[in-house]
Amino acid sequence: MTGGRVEGLLRELAPQVLGALTRRYGHFDLAEDATQEALIAAATGWPRDGVPDSPRGWLITVAARRLTDLLRAEQARRRREDAVARWVLPADRLAPAADRSAGGTDDTLVLLFLCCHPALSPASQVALTLRAVGGLGTAEVARAFLVPEATMTRRITRGKQRVRDSGLPFRMPDGGERAERLAAVLHVLYLIFNEGYASTTGPALLRPDLSAEAIRLTRLVHRLLPEDPEVTGLLALMLLTDARAPARTGPHGELVPMAEQDRSRWKREQIGEGVALVTAALPRGRVGPYQLQAAIAAVHDEAAGAADTDWAQITALYDVLMRLSDSPVVALNHAVAVAMSRGPAAGLALVDGLAERGRLGDDPRLPAVRAHLLELLGDRTAARDAYRSAAGRSTNLARQRYLHARAARLDDA
Repeated sequence: MTGGRVEGLLRELAPQVLGALTRRYGHFDLAEDATQEALIAAATGWPRDGVPDSPRGWLITVAARRLTDLLRAEQARRRREDAVARWVLPADRLAPAADRSAGGTDDTLVLLFLCCHPALSPASQVALTLRAVGGLGTAEVARAFLVPEATMTRRITRGKQRVRDSGLPFRMPDGGERAERLAAVLHVLYLIFNEGYASTTGPALLRPDLSAEAIRLTRLVHRLLPEDPEVTGLLALMLLTDARAPARTGPHGELVPMAEQDRSRWKREQIGEGVALVTAALPRGRVGPYQLQAAIAAVHDEAAGAADTDWAQITALYDVLMRLSDSPVVALNHAVAVAMSRGPAAGLALVDGLAERGRLGDDPRLPAVRAHLLELLGDRTAARDAYRSAAGRSTNLARQRYLHARAARLDDA
């Protein structure tokens, strides 16, 4: 098996192995370290020696041995075997052997819920999810978010310590807590995808590895919870948005706005899947934010060209979304839809209202939208200044170049 196929198999197995170890032995932080070492051993040995008959069993065995070593080192002052023999676990903490199914709930989903514990910051939730569930090494996670490896190591270590100190058993939460934690899981996957599709920092506009990983993990959650409409909605939203990625940048990595994209380069098969998913999700009951955003993405993707976009329908969908979400980014996108359906002056009034309330802070998207609407209204000087303001706020080089180019074009006109 080639190195690439081994890597794909290990990413699929990583959360299963970590989940099995944590369910059986506890000690999430040490189990995570042991799993990473087993993955490294497999990544080194399997391309050379071949994949074992039971890859998951092999990884669990190697990781369990390493976990035992780590536990012995941590508890060197006492005889661990005697202590374990005296432990009497409560009934709700007993678990089957690590290489046997827990029954009822997939370990990977439980692991996702654990990594998205509410005691963790969103940054730690994202980092732990990519490392523990995505199977990425610390260096890979650090590169994905353009931070030093030492910084990411500290972030992951603090996250694991918080999970350990919380004392939560490795099991699915019940009732309202489960719904709250699922919302956190979906939000983390949404953040990972957005950073991959519209990178906030660095030289490139897209980070396909991050968006692909977010889609992979969301597919996994959807497979485990196929009847949840918001899980389905989030997967549809990612597929419909990512379908445009091939046309989103030019030959030199420059940003190409949607209105100017070559739609023949969009991923039509992926669009078909996304449309089918959101169409199936919407009638299931209460409509949530991810379903609405997916419906908006579907309207964009199904238009033959920019001029054929049904902006009235998009505006109506944003009107509903605004009632469910107080996000200023949603409000900004709503303003764009209003501008396209009712005229740039109507949209600009909404944008100026957002600016007065200061809810978007220094976000470069606000002056960028304002610049575009001013340009449509014919106020070239104000539009040029707004483009330059947006460029000054942006920390993504591709977006900076695009905004400066728009300003320069107004200078030359």
